[in-house]
Amino acid sequence: MLFGRKKSIPAKSPGELDAMEAAGRIAGIALREVREAAAPGVSTAELDRVAETVIRDHGAVPTFKGYNGFPGSICASVNEVVVHGIPSADIVLAEGDLVSIDCGATLDGWVGDSAWSFGVGVLADDVDKLNRATRQVLLEGLQAMVPGNRLSDVSYALETATRRAETDFGVKLGILDGYGGHGIGREMHEDPYLHNEGRPGRGPLIAAGSVLAIEPMLILGGETDSDVLDDDWTVVTADRAPAAHWEHTVAATEIGPRILTPRAA
Repeated sequence: MLFGRKKSIPAKSPGELDAMEAAGRIAGIALREVREAAAPGVSTAELDRVAETVIRDHGAVPTFKGYNGFPGSICASVNEVVVHGIPSADIVLAEGDLVSIDCGATLDGWVGDSAWSFGVGVLADDVDKLNRATRQVLLEGLQAMVPGNRLSDVSYALETATRRAETDFGVKLGILDGYGGHGIGREMHEDPYLHNEGRPGRGPLIAAGSVLAIEPMLILGGETDSDVLDDDWTVVTADRAPAAHWEHTVAATEIGPRILTPRAA
């Protein structure tokens, strides 16, 4: 879909936003349960089973499972894996691992998509700073999701927040090239694509009811390039440095951004 300067990101009605939040809450519960289950000796396949059980027990279906052939209910990405890690019995968590879990739940035809990263036990200091910085970038960047802004204003807010986080946390951060957020609604990936950096004031208008999945993906040390492994899914940092991934589905409203994927901290 091509947007002219006068076009807006399609808006959902208040009832549709409520329906999306209902789906997003389930994704948030699944993320919480997965984090609680993660421990040394636990495989990412086990985490996948936890997420699928939670999602189905709440009357939803795992959005990711079968999507373009993806075999899991979550993406489970460990350390240098940025996104799209396939859950596996062969990937067993160890003390100090940084785990990124991306989860989608579809309820009554509406999708909630959310991600966070967490440590298994105690993270190395610089990795902990990377993770806290990425969370901060998400929370600061989504504040640009307000009516009247343009799509790239969110991109610019994410980039600006990333550079500020480098100072705040004392680490060098790379913004993963070629991956970003997206529109979302009845489909997990809808137009438009959202870059995680860019100049402000460009792209379609954000209207009241416009919804985006906003998801910064940051690499410790400043690398921006990545490789895709032979499974055609798993994205790893080019220098194999650790990476973090945080995501919320967010609606623009007249009273400010509305997070449609609420979850316990």
